[in-house]
Amino acid sequence: HVMPATASYADVAALRPDGLFFSNGPGDPSATKTQIALLQEALKVGLPYFGICFGNQLFGRALGFDTYKLKYGHRGINQPVMDRTTGKVEVTAHNHGFAVAAPLDQQTQTPYGLATVSHVCLNDDVVEGLELHEAGKLKAFSVQYHPEAAAGPHDAAYLFDRFCDLMSAQKGA
Repeated sequence: HVMPATASYADVAALRPDGLFFSNGPGDPSATKTQIALLQEALKVGLPYFGICFGNQLFGRALGFDTYKLKYGHRGINQPVMDRTTGKVEVTAHNHGFAVAAPLDQQTQTPYGLATVSHVCLNDDVVEGLELHEAGKLKAFSVQYHPEAAAGPHDAAYLFDRFCDLMSAQKGA
């Protein structure tokens, strides 16, 4: 189901979804309140979450991190990003002007679990992904770059499988 940006958590919950996905989109994440509130409600009840680009920025804000405008936005393909959970470097597509200000060197306790930076841009150390764990299990994650980019590299296609696995595990729990 595709929901409008004005949807509330009650609107989403009425559909009894297996997970919640926030896609890319324009905007200043610090000016976005409705979607952050919706995401926080989803995290409270343990609904699996995957966010891309703007969805990463909103996830960061929902977890309590700030966001900031990049002096020069990240644009184009062939941008190296390291998945810190695997050590693998991915060639990625970027198109964003904002970033999440989360600590690279430590985990952060949030009301929803333990948050970590999962991906980092090797050009400038900008946060390129976040993960949320509770009791050692992945609950939610996001990436700043575009794994869905049709004209770009597909190194990060595994993220969609990860989301499907996360929803399946939650459904079986």
